[in-house]
Amino acid sequence: MQKTRLGISVGLLGAAIYFMGLFSGYLVAVVLAGYVLLLEENSWLRKSAVKAVSVMAVFSLLITVLNLIPNAISFVDNVVSIFGGSFHVAFLSNLISAAVAALNIIEKLLMIGLGVKALNQGTIAVPVVDKLINKYMG
Repeated sequence: MQKTRLGISVGLLGAAIYFMGLFSGYLVAVVLAGYVLLLEENSWLRKSAVKAVSVMAVFSLLITVLNLIPNAISFVDNVVSIFGGSFHVAFLSNLISAAVAALNIIEKLLMIGLGVKALNQGTIAVPVVDKLINKYMG
């Protein structure tokens, strides 16, 4: 079992990055990933650190793009309300809310799975993220 400079196993640090990304958000995950990228030599750990932050970023991007639709509807409603009217598309807003909730559940389950697999230096394939990491990290 390989050890990090901190004296803990590589798998445990990888799992910690995934779990901190899940429970604490970006700040702790990015700090831990920065530490790994600057000071650790293990290639699996380095890729896992980048993967953890990348998975978080991809899901945040998807949720932000989906939320643009209700924001646009709200904008139109605000403009129409200036003239005394009202504009609301309940079906579309509810559909987007359901999609965002589903993405949040998928992200949590994926991060838990990645964290558990990381304890044994394993991973779960996330095709889009893995392709980008392999392209830019070699």
